[in-house]
This record gives sequence, C-alpha cells and structure tokens, in this order.
Amino acid sequence: MSTAPGNQDIWLSPDQLFDGQNLLTNTAVHVVNGECAGLSSTGDLPAGATVKKLSGLITPGFFDIQVNGGGGVLYNTTPTPEGLATIANTHRQFGTTALLPTVITDAPQVLEDAVEAMKDAYGTHGINGIHIEGPHISVERKGTHEASWVRPFDTRTLKLVRELRDRNIPVLITVAPEGVAKGDIATLVEMGVVVSIGHTNAGAAEIKPALEEGATLFTHLFNGMSQMVNREPGAVGTAINSTAYCSLIVDGHHVADDMLRLAIRARPVKDRMIIISDAMPTVGGPDRFDLYGHQVYLKDGQLINKAGSLAGAHITMLESVARMINQLEIPAQDVLRMAISNPAALMGLTQSVATLQSADLSDLLLIAPSGNSVSFLSQML
Repeated sequence: MSTAPGNQDIWLSPDQLFDGQNLLTNTAVHVVNGECAGLSSTGDLPAGATVKKLSGLITPGFFDIQVNGGGGVLYNTTPTPEGLATIANTHRQFGTTALLPTVITDAPQVLEDAVEAMKDAYGTHGINGIHIEGPHISVERKGTHEASWVRPFDTRTLKLVRELRDRNIPVLITVAPEGVAKGDIATLVEMGVVVSIGHTNAGAAEIKPALEEGATLFTHLFNGMSQMVNREPGAVGTAINSTAYCSLIVDGHHVADDMLRLAIRARPVKDRMIIISDAMPTVGGPDRFDLYGHQVYLKDGQLINKAGSLAGAHITMLESVARMINQLEIPAQDVLRMAISNPAALMGLTQSVATLQSADLSDLLLIAPSGNSVSFLSQML
C-alpha cells in the first residue's frame, strides 16, 4: 500500500480519542487521503487494515475565543493581516488551531484598522472571526483597558460590525450593560453577533435585561466585573446562575482554583464553561511588550502593567487544559469540551472546528500522555 500524500489509507489507534463530545478508548481514526474518514472500535477494524498505534490522545485542535497576541505581536498595535498570521501561527504551535483574535479598548482608528485586517485575514491560519473586547465597557471595571478610550456604544462601532457580518465573518463583542443603550444588544444579536457581558460594574437588575436581549456569554468570569456578596449577586453571581456561557482564565493568577471549581459545580446547565487564554504577545515571544505606550512585563508567570496590575495572561490553551485536568482534577472530557466544543457551540462553528469527521489532519492533535506537548496528526504519517 502506498502512503504517499493523496493515497493514504491507514487507521491511527491512540490511547484515547476525543471526538468533539466524548472521550473514547479502544477507538481508531480512519485516515484517507489526509482527512479523517471515520472512527471505529479497534475490535471492528477491517481485515487487513493498516494500523498505527499512537501514545497519547487524539483530539480536534483547541478553539480560543480570546487571543490578544502572540509571537511578540499585539493585535491592537499591529492590526494587519501579517500581524494576525503571526499571532495565529504562534498559538498553533501549542495546539490552538482555531481562534478569535481580540482587539481591546483603544482609539477608534485602531478598531477600524483591526476590522480591515480581519476582512483580509478571516479564514486563513485558523482565524475564525474577531473578538471586540471594549471600548463600550465600565471605567470602574476596565482592568488594563485604557480609561480615556472607554466610550458608549456608537454608530461607528455598529457600522464596523455590520461590515464584518455582511461578509459572514463571526463577531464576538464584549460590552458592559452600562455601556449600551436599551435595544443595542438586541440589534447586534439580530445581525448574528455573539454578545458577551464583561468589564462591568452592573448588578443583577441591570444585567438581566442584557441577557433578555440576547447576550449569551460572560467574559472572563470573576475578572473585570462586580463581585458576588450576600445581598447582591453582582455580575459574578448572575453569570453563574444564568444559562449563558462563561469564559475562564485558568492560569492560577487571575482566579483561585477553588473559585473555579465552585463556579463549575454551581452552573445550572452543563457545558456552559469555556477556557480562554487571554494571551498576550509574550506567548511564543519576548518577555515584555508595549501597551498604550507603557511596558508590560512578565514576572513569575504574571503580566504586570504600569499600575502593578494584571494585563492579560501568559498561558497557552494546552497549558490551561493540563492545569484543569491535573491540578483542578476536572474530568478530561469536560475540560476538552471547555476548550473545543463549548466555544464552537457558542459561536455556531461546531461542524467546522469541533469535530473529527472530514477534518484535515493538520488541524487534529496528538496530545502526549504527559499533557505538556502536542503534535499534529499530519506529522504522524
């Protein structure tokens, strides 16, 4: 049998396999001409099949819906197709095969440039849309976002979002309820935009109408939002009690592991948690970068800004998944859903980024038994 590209017929048999929903054992992947053609129990393989055993876990690549930068590049400061390619290719080395590059609060021109770059870069290098985080947020809960650029939702942003949606480019936008007028979220949702609540100081009474208008995500739960106290659930409690998705930074610095465990256990609906990296240019790049004209530097695994506060994260999706499984002891199947199928479901991209069937081998991972390194199935042949 020839194994030359374009004429392959082989079964890959790993220790474990995640098919996008379930973690399976004793299951092999049928590879034909560089694509996954199906799955089978290892006990039911065709007579005479060529089988290659692999040590580790086969899975679709990770889908990261919040990536600010990588490889020394920040989307805000290099809003070009070339910059986006660098970011995406950097994270691909660590198993992220689909992502939403994220532009944060900045001058209006920066957002316009970021949108123009996305028009050209969408569909390349695993770029599956854009995450616009701010500028329509709360100054009180701005985090590392620059207060001088925070502003209410306006027709300028609406026009840019409409241009993206007219091209069927997926858009995720994080807003604070106090940063939008009544009906703004509903308008965005009608356009097919996924709206997230984040960087907000609002309480439950102000957040619930935003959910009723169609917001379906809370951005980095616990961080950049009003906290839960005995007589006011705040954004944190409202998020946990809701059926919306919640994204999580799980680097051990942004949120205590015990709080992550608590929130995961408390959700009323399963599979509504999403792991994000919130990665900055230091991932795969130098240990410091410029943000708003000031240096952010890496110290003890944390990114510190001029105020001494956290400014994004220095972690990959692979490291996040390993932490959740090994240190928080969350079941591997649930963690993989948080890193792949849950974000895909949120964005309506399940069939394109969270399935093995018909997937290209260059987008399928083999995670080593240690959980600390990845290869691509295209490298296995």
